[in-house]
Amino acid sequence: MNRGTFDTIVIGTGPAGEGAAMKLAKAGQRVAVIEAHEAVGGGCTHWGTIPSKALRHSIQMLADYRRNPLFQHTQHQIEVEFPDLLRAADGVIAEQVRTRYRYYRRNRVEVVFGRARFLDPHRIAIERTGGVSEQLSAERFVIATGSRPYHPPDIDFSHPRILDSDTVLGLRHTPRSMTIYGAGVIGCEYASIMSALDVKVNLVNTRDRLLSFLDDEITDALGYHLRQQGVVIRHDESVAAVAADDAGVVLHCASGKKFRTEVLLWANGRTGNTQDLGLETLGLEPNARGQLDVNPSYQTALPHIYAVGDVVGPPALASASYDQGRFVGAHIAEGACDWSLIEEFPTGIYTVPEISSVGRTERELTAAQIPYEVAQADFKSIARAQITGHTVGMLKLLFHRETLEILGIHCFGEQAAEIVHIGQAIMAQRGEANTLRYFTETTFNYPTMAEAYRVAALNGLNRLF
Repeated sequence: MNRGTFDTIVIGTGPAGEGAAMKLAKAGQRVAVIEAHEAVGGGCTHWGTIPSKALRHSIQMLADYRRNPLFQHTQHQIEVEFPDLLRAADGVIAEQVRTRYRYYRRNRVEVVFGRARFLDPHRIAIERTGGVSEQLSAERFVIATGSRPYHPPDIDFSHPRILDSDTVLGLRHTPRSMTIYGAGVIGCEYASIMSALDVKVNLVNTRDRLLSFLDDEITDALGYHLRQQGVVIRHDESVAAVAADDAGVVLHCASGKKFRTEVLLWANGRTGNTQDLGLETLGLEPNARGQLDVNPSYQTALPHIYAVGDVVGPPALASASYDQGRFVGAHIAEGACDWSLIEEFPTGIYTVPEISSVGRTERELTAAQIPYEVAQADFKSIARAQITGHTVGMLKLLFHRETLEILGIHCFGEQAAEIVHIGQAIMAQRGEANTLRYFTETTFNYPTMAEAYRVAALNGLNRLF
């Protein structure tokens, strides 16, 4: 079977693939997207961003209920298990799939289900269930196949007690205890989720501090609140061996420490999905983590084959991946792109409380010898936080002492991932439009969490005069 030739074929329907396909379709190209799984959306929708954030939201609702004095007389009647939370996420995933598929259909993008493999630089074979195969050809290709959890070869991930960030979503009960190896974004998020379910959690970090790319004060606050939730955190550890049996699983560390729990969640690294793509027939060789090298236009060594999203490595964020896809779509359709991707993009980490930041940290500014000052607002003093009961957290603005330019925004607390965008919009301005005074001279709705910008800005100016 042969459907003919397309202008561009996009392999993968996650955020990066969708961004590229939509941009190309709007430009009038004939586009096909290839999806290896039974529904569009990629790992972001089915195993990553959407389910984990839906889990986190349900956990936050449960915590709010338990804390609210209005419901103290019924708190003991609420028993929530991990599978209950997963069922709540299923509805969100299903609606996201319907929405994504509707976008493709509306823009006349052909969706082909099956596994793609390059036959030559302009042809791919699609292997579908039941042994059915077809060939498609195109002038250009976009590889947007995403990533999967990294599996060291000496660990038996087929054992039911050894999980990764994909298979943890298949848990049919709430474990009594869990060791999480890897304290990156995924590890910290699941430590928050599981500890809120009264699971005894060991968070084993391979580095000397949590999320070292963030501002030190923010990560210190995260560590404090994880410990308050009962999480045991161990830094500077490395795995020596993992042993699992019917009774539990033991993580043996090189330091001699042992962590025995009911299950182990391996959350240490990800691998690009480049296996079995037939890249060897093209002369393209992924690195040790399965990632492809690309130039600033996201072209591989073959200029007509692009790669975007997790498969090219950091930042490996759904938001950045979508923008990369749109960038590539414009580059293919127009031969060039008259806009560039932003260098300082916001990060959102959905722990409890959540974290978000954009711009530079105090550590980076100090190393660069930039004279900066700190403007800070504690959420406990914000009226909206007092009303909602989410008084844990702060908004921290870093600004230049002389020009008052905003250099970095760091937020820890409820709605952090939303609040950060206000500051991001101001940081993107040039000249006097990007100064701390914007927040003191603007009227914010009251009471809102956004008011923290005004409180922080006044705090910062008071430090100068």
